[in-house]
Amino acid sequence: MAIDKSVIGKTGKPFTMPIEWSKVREFARAIRDPNPVYFDPELAKKECGGIPVPPTFLQIAAFWQDSDSMPTVHFDLRRILHGEQEFELYKPILVGDVLTGTARIADVYEREGGRGGKMTFMVTEIEYKNQRGEKVALARSTLIETGQAVSG
Repeated sequence: MAIDKSVIGKTGKPFTMPIEWSKVREFARAIRDPNPVYFDPELAKKECGGIPVPPTFLQIAAFWQDSDSMPTVHFDLRRILHGEQEFELYKPILVGDVLTGTARIADVYEREGGRGGKMTFMVTEIEYKNQRGEKVALARSTLIETGQAVSG
């Protein structure tokens, strides 16, 4: 089946994500990041101007999104792989910030797979702005639908 390139550029409804110290602390512990700026507000204020988020913290945006905020291509869930995740950070994100994320489909394409036929790739981007309207980050993710169901 041919892929539908008309979905490229499709955006979801913006979602809001408050940056809370308890969640930053939990995330830092979960990824075993010992950096004291996530745990000591006085040190963080002195060194960073506030408590920053770990570089991959924006991955938790999935907990703030709903079905209207994430545009997608209809993939067979039995054949999906997570292909890639990257973050571009433009300005510091600190506890107390309120981010607004807007997701869009940046690209959809196919490639021939080595074992399972054609693979379909969907690249999504989420642009984050803080409460002052400043662009603070871009998160890019690639999902892959394999040509046949993944076993195991």
